[in-house]
Amino acid sequence: MAVLEIDGVSKHFGGVAAVNRVSLALEAGRIYGLIGPNGSGKTTLFNCITGLDRRDAGRVLFNGERIDGLAPYRIARKGIGRTFQVTRVFPELTALENLLVVTRGSVGDAERRALELLRFVRLEGLRNEFAGNLSYGQQKLVEFVRVLMREPSLILLDEPAAGVNRTLLNDLLEAVRRLRDEGKTVLLVEHDMKVVMGLCETVFVLDYGEKIAEGPPGLIQADERVIEAYFGR
Repeated sequence: MAVLEIDGVSKHFGGVAAVNRVSLALEAGRIYGLIGPNGSGKTTLFNCITGLDRRDAGRVLFNGERIDGLAPYRIARKGIGRTFQVTRVFPELTALENLLVVTRGSVGDAERRALELLRFVRLEGLRNEFAGNLSYGQQKLVEFVRVLMREPSLILLDEPAAGVNRTLLNDLLEAVRRLRDEGKTVLLVEHDMKVVMGLCETVFVLDYGEKIAEGPPGLIQADERVIEAYFGR
């Protein structure tokens, strides 16, 4: 059974089909990429999965259970975490406090988990630094590990490489691979094709809201429909 199954999902804004009858399935413990030109519907599809946008048609199932129609916080509690294109840290809280704000229960347990995650992305030394003073790449890493505080089994990353320097990016990519090795599933939207082709095991391609291709990176790179979508306009 697929961890995530998207079955014929559509979303319109006025007369524009941002997502049009898209279907895809994700298996546990794999890294997937979602690519396409600007405006192809990638973030809208993320929003339909996480409840920020209500789909107009189709179904979204997580571990075999329908989640379309649920509030975003209920979807998150079921084990889906996501980041956003633009970082959403609390600038006047420290890096450590940015992780603690999403937790419940024992403060001591939460702090131990937060420090473990900051160590995971090599930011433990900046735990007491205000997030607003961190570089953009460091803020992205803080947002990334904040998602992990809730122990999601499915992680959606929206352009994780954008604006991140190569050293921090390598740390992030290595962290994503370790999550995969722990059995978690990752779906990422990314414009950096080197990242997609080097990290993802299966790639989905959207164009004008429709899925036009699906497969391993090598086949996607050679697919004429994908080449046309990126370079034929």
